[in-house]
Amino acid sequence: MPRYVVRCGLMRTLFVMNSRTDHRRGDIVVARTNRGLERGEVLCEATDHVLGQMSSPPNGNIQRIASTEDENEHRHIVESQKKEFAKCKKLIQEMNLPMSLVDLEIILGGEQMMVYYSAEDRVDFRELVKRLSSEYKTRIEMRQIGARDEAKLLADYGDCGKPVCCNTHLSEMPPVSMRMAKLQKATLDPNKISGRCGRLKCCLRYENDTYEELAVEMPNVGSEIVTSQGRGKVIGVELLAQQILLVTEDNRRILIPASDCLTVLKRGVEH
Repeated sequence: MPRYVVRCGLMRTLFVMNSRTDHRRGDIVVARTNRGLERGEVLCEATDHVLGQMSSPPNGNIQRIASTEDENEHRHIVESQKKEFAKCKKLIQEMNLPMSLVDLEIILGGEQMMVYYSAEDRVDFRELVKRLSSEYKTRIEMRQIGARDEAKLLADYGDCGKPVCCNTHLSEMPPVSMRMAKLQKATLDPNKISGRCGRLKCCLRYENDTYEELAVEMPNVGSEIVTSQGRGKVIGVELLAQQILLVTEDNRRILIPASDCLTVLKRGVEH
């Protein structure tokens, strides 16, 4: 039985799904997940190589190619979600709950409504769930999300002029540290290295492994080294160019290839 990676829902969750028929990339399908019937997009076949790149993906089953009726229902749900969002937001305000409604999602089969919200502290939303369940006659799931997930739902374009990574190709958002920005010699101005979520940009992580590999072979700033041109002290490194800025014993500043470093006499601080 063929298996495929299928992307479903507002949070763009990746599922590994069984299917009784063959599919191609881009096929819009109706699938059964742990939430019920959902509309999804086939991304690729779930080969051993692909599965090796995924971390415990949820499972599901492709039911069929989405029909005209399925697509009409999907459009109707998307349109109705705007109205339901306004109703839910008004209800939260009336109940004076300390939470901010971010988005709302009704799955294709109407079996569940997901309410995404942000809040500083724990919120007692039992009465809200009770009233929503009574009105919509479906299961309500409240999901508290952080700043990065909020950007994934709401953000459009990044500083690069392209759609933000979190709501296009990223399925997971691993942590990004200031050390990554320093290693890549990015500006440390928070306004320039922060994404739409207010956190460090995810793209700082993309080339970090390469930078770390290159850094292993380079002497740290402050190191005393011996080169083909004599001894000197490292005052700067260019990782991508694999070059070292050196102050020689006679106070000359020279730029040499990393390959000209013959030995490190005394290692300086980290990059």
